[in-house]
This record gives sequence, structure tokens and C-alpha cells, in this order.
Amino acid sequence: MHIELPEKRYYGIGEVAKAFGVNTSLIRFWEKEFDILKPKKNAKGNRKFTPEDIKNLKFIYHLVKERGFTLEGAKTHLKEEKKKALSNFEIVSKLESIKNQLTKLKDNL
Repeated sequence: MHIELPEKRYYGIGEVAKAFGVNTSLIRFWEKEFDILKPKKNAKGNRKFTPEDIKNLKFIYHLVKERGFTLEGAKTHLKEEKKKALSNFEIVSKLESIKNQLTKLKDNL
């Protein structure tokens, strides 16, 4: 999955939901369900997601939406194989990003 977000320190929940193509309520629900999601909140209580949170959301999205894990299965997978699975996911994500860039270059030629 490739999401389009500008390089920033913090992202609002609306931006994140739009980038993933889901409702904001799903993002809030995943925040409650998964311990690795800890967005910062400002004085008003608005969630501000860091790039690390976005990376974790990508991994959760991959497990739940793309691979079809249940929420309990995704939680278990994250706890048991967090480092190994996350590093594999990061490698795949980088390769997909490179593929997208190469495809764009090819189309421009």
C-alpha cells in the first residue's frame, strides 16, 4: 500500500484517514485496540500523528485489511513477531515505493 502524505512532523486524523481511505472512526478505534498507536493530543484533544504512528498504522492496515487478520490475530502477531515482521514490512514498503517511482519515470518517458 502506498499512501500520499507530505513530509511533516504531525498529521491530523482527517489527513491520515483520507490517505488510508478509511473513516476517522476506524483510526480512533485502532488507536484504542493497538498499544503501539499513541498519537499526541493537543490542548483541544485533537490527535496529532507522528511519522512513526503512520508507519505503525500502515502495518496495522496491512495486517487487517490486506492480509485479512482479525484484530486479535493482528495484536498477537504484533506482540510475538514485532521486530521481525515490522522490518520485513518496511522493506516491502520501500520496494513498493521504488516501484511506484520507477513506474512514474517510465510513464514520463
